[in-house]
Parts: sequence; structure tokens; C-alpha cells
Amino acid sequence: MLVRYFAAARAAAGFEDEKFDLPAGATVADLLAAVAAVERPEPPAGTPPLPRLLSRSSFLLNEVAVRDQATVLGPDDVVDVLPPFAGG
Repeated sequence: MLVRYFAAARAAAGFEDEKFDLPAGATVADLLAAVAAVERPEPPAGTPPLPRLLSRSSFLLNEVAVRDQATVLGPDDVVDVLPPFAGG
């Protein structure tokens, strides 16, 4: 699975995207737990840590909004992490 980070999530992750190998039947919640478990450098000043951002973010699964974190993922799926955006 490919996870792509946008805006503050990109800053907190330290890069644009990363790949995860999870077992068959893994869900969005499983993927988010795996993302949160990765040890990362301290984010830039003013940027919350990635696990905290994940708890407030929206997600796209293959470019379609996903709200049910029990949604099962496939190995070639792409999940976008969209943190809350200011303005508007």
C-alpha cells in the first residue's frame, strides 16, 4: 500500500509518501496504526506529530473519500492523508 501525505502531514512524516506491506485483510485502521508506529524525527516547529494529525485527518482511498476505517485494503491501494486545512 502506498500512503501519500499532504500539507502538515507531509511535514510531520518527513517525506511525500511511503509504502507499507500489511497482511491480506488489513483495514484502513490497521494501516493508520502502522503509520503511527513508525519512529520519525521531530517535526518542524509548529507542526503536530504525525499520530496526532492522523486522528484529525481525512483520508482518500484510491482518490475516493473513505470514512469507515474498517474498509479492507488491497496491496496496490493508495491512501492519501489530508490533514485539516486552514482558510477557506
